[in-house]
Amino acid sequence: MPELRKDPVTGRWVIISTSRAKRPSDFVRETVRPKGVRSCPFCPGNEAKTPPEVLAYRREGGPNQPGWTLRVVPNKFPALRVEGDLNRQGEGLYDKMSGVGAHEVIIETPEHMQTLADVPEKAIEDVFWAFRDRILDLRKDRRLRYIILFKNHGEAAGASLEHTHSQLIALPVVPKRVQEEITGARRYYDFKERCIYCDIVHSEAQTGTRVVLETDHFVAVAPYAPRFPFETWIIPRPHLSHFEETAAPAMHNLAWVVRALLRKIDRVLECPPYNAVIHTSPIQEGALPHYHWHIEVIPKLTKVAGFEWGTGFYINPTPPEEAAKFLRDAGLA
Repeated sequence: MPELRKDPVTGRWVIISTSRAKRPSDFVRETVRPKGVRSCPFCPGNEAKTPPEVLAYRREGGPNQPGWTLRVVPNKFPALRVEGDLNRQGEGLYDKMSGVGAHEVIIETPEHMQTLADVPEKAIEDVFWAFRDRILDLRKDRRLRYIILFKNHGEAAGASLEHTHSQLIALPVVPKRVQEEITGARRYYDFKERCIYCDIVHSEAQTGTRVVLETDHFVAVAPYAPRFPFETWIIPRPHLSHFEETAAPAMHNLAWVVRALLRKIDRVLECPPYNAVIHTSPIQEGALPHYHWHIEVIPKLTKVAGFEWGTGFYINPTPPEEAAKFLRDAGLA
């Protein structure tokens, strides 16, 4: 029997279509494995093919030279640009503002043939430290209100280059989807005087049916009302509203959790394309007692079609309890 489930944070409804229930092997999908590109602009020796780096971790060499282990460069074709004034104006009943912001690429490793699931834990940890360093720098710009951190893995997930990388976009507004989470979390907090994400962590850890893996610092869980099959959230156990305030021991553990989860996904779903995004609090606000940063990982297994666009409902053919069990049973590598 199909079920309608309501996301407790945003109030969004999804349909868990048990009549269409799909196991991992039932999905037709792209398998993402690097093939190798001689002219890749992200490979060592091709530093001149990208804009000058704004951050790099390196073993040797100088700026914009080989010897780096991680580079952050402005996107060559940015969605927003850092130059200019933030002019807001109206056109009748419409509103617009200048496209001020920042768009950067985090090149996660010099090794072209590795995915994020392949690199050592230290390399993944460095990616998160780079995120933190860039947030701390960009939040000094008072024009910017929100920084979204995301990864598109595979062409079907929106990646235009196969060399593993993540992106950062700084915005002069708080995105609608994030604002829906913050508003829903605030509503819950005003009623119960507790953070809803903290309650999700506690509830899921108690029942265990949707837990994929857990440590002292994090819980990876299939959410109760997932939009997509095998959607997984990584939530810190202690309350923390801003990603950039994560302490060193938790950051180190996060690298292990992400690597373990990505390897499980690769094993169960045969290296699918995926999107990953970090939802954190607006950068110009202080600590929020009601909101809790987290990572959402979404394998690209289904397509959003007319029903979803027309209603805002999502149809998910794999119950989260089954998805969590498949991933949980995949073991650790």
